Amino acid sequence: MEKVWSAISGAWDATTESQVWKSVFRHGAVTSNRNRVLVMMSNVFLHLHPVKSRKAGIKLRYTWCMGGITFFLFLVLTFTGLLLMFYYRPTVQYAYSDIIDLGEHVPLGVMRELHRWGAHAMVITVWLHMFRVFMTGSYKPPREFNWGIGVILLVLTLLLSFTGYLLPWDQLAIWAITVGSNMARATPLLGTEGPLTAALKLGEINLVNSGNDARFALLGARSVGENTLLRFYVLHCVGLPLAAAVLMAVHFWRVRKDGGISGPM
Repeated sequence: MEKVWSAISGAWDATTESQVWKSVFRHGAVTSNRNRVLVMMSNVFLHLHPVKSRKAGIKLRYTWCMGGITFFLFLVLTFTGLLLMFYYRPTVQYAYSDIIDLGEHVPLGVMRELHRWGAHAMVITVWLHMFRVFMTGSYKPPREFNWGIGVILLVLTLLLSFTGYLLPWDQLAIWAITVGSNMARATPLLGTEGPLTAALKLGEINLVNSGNDARFALLGARSVGENTLLRFYVLHCVGLPLAAAVLMAVHFWRVRKDGGISGPM
């Protein structure tokens, strides 16, 4: 057993001393405060986080761990969503039947349920995270910019839920999006029924009408149909997740730049 352990230890030492290893891990193990900073700053993922955090600021009763749980749920939704994309076809002909098959015939069909309930949980944790930040005053200077980023992430989370709601293409989804998209008619300046829209005229011609208003841009048509399904699919699977991922990176980075996780007064 000692010979085996000695061989493993020797192989490990040879690996960590190789040029390939050092080109990836440039500063080795954390042996001092200075080395800890170098390790954090040279890693594309670790550098987004503060090198040190105040002990009071990471207590569960203060943070509720809502930010971390939200990010974990985002990763779960990304993984399960990628698996679902292998089987789902965003067309009027196949969308509903593919959703049924995902639960009954596809191996690991539980992925759809994990994705669905994970989405519900993420909306709840985002709200709780915002509530905790507000109640602890963590939005105050110098963190007001990061609060703004958080508000945008909240909106993106709600849009992800809204666009994903249509993808099962059942009666509940179609009519829910119909009702929700009708609210876009009241968009100021951009909706046909919005404030100040009536003033946007060129002679007798309305510059904003049902063929170019905010609702039409959202649906890709005057009513919910195949164009809407494809548009929501692209937004749900590509556009909104990429925007959320970029803003999450900025969000984490700003926490570090603003002095780490805020602590109790």
